[in-house]
Amino acid sequence: MGGRFYDEWVIGDRLSHQPHRTVTETDNLLITTLTHNPQPLHLDAEAAGASEFGRILVNGTFTFALMVGLSVRDTTLGTLVANLGYDKVRMPAPVFIGDTLRAETEVIALRDSKSRPDAGIVTFEHRMLNQRGDLVCVCERTALLKRSAA
Repeated sequence: MGGRFYDEWVIGDRLSHQPHRTVTETDNLLITTLTHNPQPLHLDAEAAGASEFGRILVNGTFTFALMVGLSVRDTTLGTLVANLGYDKVRMPAPVFIGDTLRAETEVIALRDSKSRPDAGIVTFEHRMLNQRGDLVCVCERTALLKRSAA
């Protein structure tokens, strides 16, 4: 188990997650087609090439899901009761095929659960950065986590 229990977190805790991940054409194609997203910017090299970006943009839902996924081992693996919400999702810079992405997390809020004495609520801010250090995705994830047995 890699995640921490509710009572093991402190506001301001920061984590840099491993592994980093280079985005492939297959990643983008799969998420785009699996979600039935017909956006030419994600699928059509000619249309994307004629856009202001000059090439295919990686589907933002992939970037978001990868960011959260990369954080799970260090944050909630084995301690999660439920994810309660994802808020303030922003994509301030584009992601392109071949970009290498890394995720970071900071604990921004903690509160006891009113309905579950054996759990508490942690709010994480997840950030995804590319190989140049540009912020490409950020969100707040609120999770209900188990307390330690101690």
